[in-house]
Amino acid sequence: MATRLVQINMKARDDAALGRFWAAALGWEVSSEGPGVTNLEPAGFVYPDPVAVVVDIIVSPEPKTVKNRVHLDLATTSAAHQAETVARLTGLGATLADVGQGDVPWTVMADPEGNEFCVLDSMYEQTGPIASVVVDCADPREMARFWGEATDWTVHKVTDVSAVLRSAKGVGPYLQFLRSPDVKTGWNRVHLDVRPYPADDLEAEAARLRGLGATPVDLGQDITWKVLTDPEGNEFCLLTPG
Repeated sequence: MATRLVQINMKARDDAALGRFWAAALGWEVSSEGPGVTNLEPAGFVYPDPVAVVVDIIVSPEPKTVKNRVHLDLATTSAAHQAETVARLTGLGATLADVGQGDVPWTVMADPEGNEFCVLDSMYEQTGPIASVVVDCADPREMARFWGEATDWTVHKVTDVSAVLRSAKGVGPYLQFLRSPDVKTGWNRVHLDVRPYPADDLEAEAARLRGLGATPVDLGQDITWKVLTDPEGNEFCLLTPG
């Protein structure tokens, strides 16, 4: 058994408006499976496919108060393309952001609701517009161990500073765990959603993840999926097999 990273879940005060921003930013299409939910995916995409990690934006009344522990890195092809992309995103409503990054080659920005993201100055091979999904953590080695066993993604690099995984098929964005001194406070407004394969059993997969170090979260709601946290307390959803 194994899971796959299939989507990013992002909370928003106005899911439709934020969805329009990110659809324009990524060049993706917008749909909705119901009120308060905006879904983004590439044109012609057949879900799930590792060629892309799609984005679900969910309405939430809770305000953003701290820096997100999960963010997106957007790919560009050159420094000139990076500058053009930053200008285009600014025109869509993004702003430059200072998270203490100092003098770095990437540009840190925030979307219209303040969610941080980075615009890189180079294109990762065959990633699409999202170069990587980045998760702040205290121990990249432990995150590589857990997520490398929790999913069927390949661990490409592990150091004391960062860990990098990617789909075993060699397509789509990377998943990066980046060491950070920041302490997690409250629920993550952006989190990972993983899905087992069609023949797998949801309860058995949840038990396997608990054995790896995940902790179940009881939301007190009747839902079809499982909510867990990884060994550092980052929430993620285990969706129904498919």
